[in-house]
Amino acid sequence: MPKKTVVVIGGGAAGLMAAGQAAKTGVKVILLEKMKRPGRKICISGKGRCNLTNSASVTDFIEHFGKNGRFLRQAFSHFFAPELIAFFEQNGLAVSLERGGRYFPTSGKAPDIVKVLLAWLSKLDVKICENNPVTCLLVKDDVISGVATKQGNINCDAVILATGGTSYPATGSTGDGYKLVEPLGHTIVPIRPALVPLEIQGGIHPELAGLELRNIEAQLYINGKKKRQLFGELHFKKFGLSGPTILTLSGDVVDGLRAGKKVTLLIDLKAALNRQKLDARLIRDFEKRYKEPFADVLRGLLPAKLVPLCLEQTSVPPTKLAGAISKKERKTLLNWLKGLKMEVSGYRSFKEAIVTAGGVNLKEVNPRTMESKLISGLYLVGEILDLNGNTGGYNLQAAFSTGWLAGCSIGNNEKAL
Repeated sequence: MPKKTVVVIGGGAAGLMAAGQAAKTGVKVILLEKMKRPGRKICISGKGRCNLTNSASVTDFIEHFGKNGRFLRQAFSHFFAPELIAFFEQNGLAVSLERGGRYFPTSGKAPDIVKVLLAWLSKLDVKICENNPVTCLLVKDDVISGVATKQGNINCDAVILATGGTSYPATGSTGDGYKLVEPLGHTIVPIRPALVPLEIQGGIHPELAGLELRNIEAQLYINGKKKRQLFGELHFKKFGLSGPTILTLSGDVVDGLRAGKKVTLLIDLKAALNRQKLDARLIRDFEKRYKEPFADVLRGLLPAKLVPLCLEQTSVPPTKLAGAISKKERKTLLNWLKGLKMEVSGYRSFKEAIVTAGGVNLKEVNPRTMESKLISGLYLVGEILDLNGNTGGYNLQAAFSTGWLAGCSIGNNEKAL
């Protein structure tokens, strides 16, 4: 009896893991990659270091995906962070835990992840066809029968669709998967950039570009109502804001702006001090340095790049002596330090988004197997699904886990499941 043939479309994290797991069940696996080589997005992730996963518990992990996170519980129950770390270490790649519970390859080189995965697939006799984009899925009586490619048709018994979203399109993620499944009846939740830098109304003060702040608190307001707040890092760019806190808040920002709502950020530059303690510090500084200009005192409170903006927005003369600062001026400074206000006017494109929000409706996918509920033999994994998590290794773990589950499910590998 001939082997079952499985086609995996897409050579990213989900596709590579799915291909290997499917091959382990004894089926013949063909991986189709539209680009010159697989794993291009992995290679640029984590600023070229690849944040593989996170040390958070399953419950915490799921919460980082919002309301759709519970869909991942089945995949995570079979293959989660400990299993992923063990997989790489067993295949010769050391993994290290860093700040924020983030795991990276100890080498600090994202391409090492791809090398391990490709070597693993080679041992499992997975056939990889590069520069071979798929043009449509072949279906008969709601059952997968094959795929059409620019190099010809391939008959198969099952397809794992791991084409990714539309973020970082230069790596090959150009939304191909949505075009393949929508004609088959799958619903695509509107896609939009996620984990994306934000544009600020009027731009950023030219002195601020390149400044990175830690230990700040970013508070998000939508139509004047406080939506969320996060403590952590913030990066100023020429066009606006980025950094972990901003990227995490960006999902709500994008949805707010798309709905035509007013979006405002308040940045607490002294989040470690409450207003009373900060005011007491300002009084001490002004009394101690009463003969010094206000601008010089500010340099003891703020990074140098922030001083010009502070002087501009508080309207306190830079040469005014600290001892002459009035109570009203001190309160103005206090309010500015605890609530630097920025109106958000937009967000960057998919070219700068780390992941894609939206995608295939999760109600149409079986979370126990990742198989489509509409088309038998079609499995959907990774970023093509309506799943997106926070920055910190969450999205890559979801890709690896859903790919692993689909690969195992195709071969009905009872031992694995």
